[in-house]
This record gives sequence, structure tokens and C-alpha cells, in this order.
Amino acid sequence: MPTTTRALFILADDHRDSLEKELYKLTAAPTPPQAARIRADKVLVYEALLDATRRLPDAAQAGILVDEQYGADVAELAAKSAGLINLSMPLEASGKEWFEFAYGDEWKTHAGYFATNHAKVLIRDNPTLSVPDRLQQAERLKVVSAWAAETGHSLIIELLVPPTDDDLTSVGGNRKRYDDELRPRLTLDVIGFLQDHGADPALWKVEGMDSTKDAAAVADLAKRGGRTADCIILGRHASKEDLDRWLDVAAPLPGYVGFAIGRSIWWDPLAAHYAGTIGSDVARHQIAENYLYFAHAYLNARASVQGR
Repeated sequence: MPTTTRALFILADDHRDSLEKELYKLTAAPTPPQAARIRADKVLVYEALLDATRRLPDAAQAGILVDEQYGADVAELAAKSAGLINLSMPLEASGKEWFEFAYGDEWKTHAGYFATNHAKVLIRDNPTLSVPDRLQQAERLKVVSAWAAETGHSLIIELLVPPTDDDLTSVGGNRKRYDDELRPRLTLDVIGFLQDHGADPALWKVEGMDSTKDAAAVADLAKRGGRTADCIILGRHASKEDLDRWLDVAAPLPGYVGFAIGRSIWWDPLAAHYAGTIGSDVARHQIAENYLYFAHAYLNARASVQGR
């Protein structure tokens, strides 16, 4: 059947720990000038999104995923955009192996500071990891799901299923083989486990699949037992070629409604801008063009099944 849902294209810019360490090369807490630079660059990314939004077709809704720590200015701008920009913000602390709240016991207070369209939680899980850690993480996620339902918040669960050492050994250390041969089944196992323990998001933000069968299985599981969750594809700082393939597979399928891609869009332009090799206007243009490239790739893939 034709897909008529307006696609949601989120520019993910809620990175904190990786920005500090990997892009800005910080080895300690940022100084006030360093923090100001990070905040300014997040505004630059948002301005690039605004540029791109003016060129999006009606079939698309632009979105920004941004953190409070460095992106409060962006969140305020997006919240005041009169619906032009869909605003999502993370609840989790950055750079943690297991889900922890960014503001501890005050997380609900912080979640109410901005008029968000979605709250987001990042989860890393694998069925062979520590059972107590998995159960504790699932319980925290259950609490968030209940809060979202009670308060009318729309929840995004971002799910990463990283390989264990045993997983990689079983595929000869080949990460591509892990993605193709093991990750699809493990993703289903983790989603089922989290659902069974109370996770009930509006959107699952998932890693892309190379197989239509595998991608469809994830979307089907998201709606298990009468659930209404849809899926969006995350970026994982993947190459253009990988993202092209993941979007081409997912976009035509029922249950997929867009993407949330970040570093693959803005990392290289921001790194070049920080290094002084390009100006802010060039970086802004490049980010906008990268975003539009993936938006059109998704829409073209989705259109390929319409009218059949």
C-alpha cells in the first residue's frame, strides 16, 4: 500500500561527551570559552537545518535532537518555531555504558524546561551482557515509559546493539558481518526483552539493516501486541554508502517514518570549521546540503513503492 505518513527527518545534535573528546579534543572539563564555542556550533547546526527546511517538500517534517547542556539556545529557538521544527531532547547522561539520567533525580524537572515534541533515551544492550545491569537499565526505562504515558510526552528509545568480544570472534572480527549476520537477531531479542519489561515508546530509533526481511521484522516487533510504535533509522556516524543502503531498505516499509542522523551530516563540516579551514557560512551550507541529501534519499526510496 502507498505510504502517506509525513516523514520525520531529525538532525541529531545531542552529542556531548564525544564532542568534547573527539571533535574539540578536550582532555578536561571545558573552560567557559570552550563551552561557548560548543554552544555556538550547535546554533550553527540549527541554522543549517533552518536553511534546509525551506527546501524540504511538504512530505517531510524537519526535526532537531539537542541536549540541554550545550543546546539550550537551540531548544528555545526550536520550541518557538511554531511547529516548523520538531524538538527532541535526551534524558540520558552522555558517555555512559548503561542508561543513567543526565540530571539524576531531577530529570523530570529538566524534562519540563522545554516544550519538546519528544523525549529521548539512548540504550545500549546485547542479550549476552550482564543480567543485573540489563534488568536495572530496563527498570529505569520502564519508569520513563510510565512517565511519558502519564504526562503525555512522546518517547523515543534509541537502541544500539554493540557486539561483544564473543560476537566479533564468531564472525572473524568483521564488523560488517556482525551487522549482517548477528545484529538483526540480537536487535529483535533486545526489543522484545525491553518491551516485556515495560518499554513502550512512540518511536524506536534503530540501526539500519541491509536486508528488507530484517528491517521489516524490527518494524513488526515494534507493534507487537497492539503497540503503536514506529521506527526511525539512526546514523551511527556511518558512511554515506551505508546510510544510503539502510534508508533504501527501510523507507518503503510500513512502520518506518524517517531518520535521526547526526554526525554523518555535521561532523566533517564542524571539524573543518573548528580547524579554521572553512568559515561558518561554508560549514552551514555543507551541513544543510548533507541533511537534504539524506532527506531526498529517504523520500525517493519511499516513493519507489507508492502507487504499486
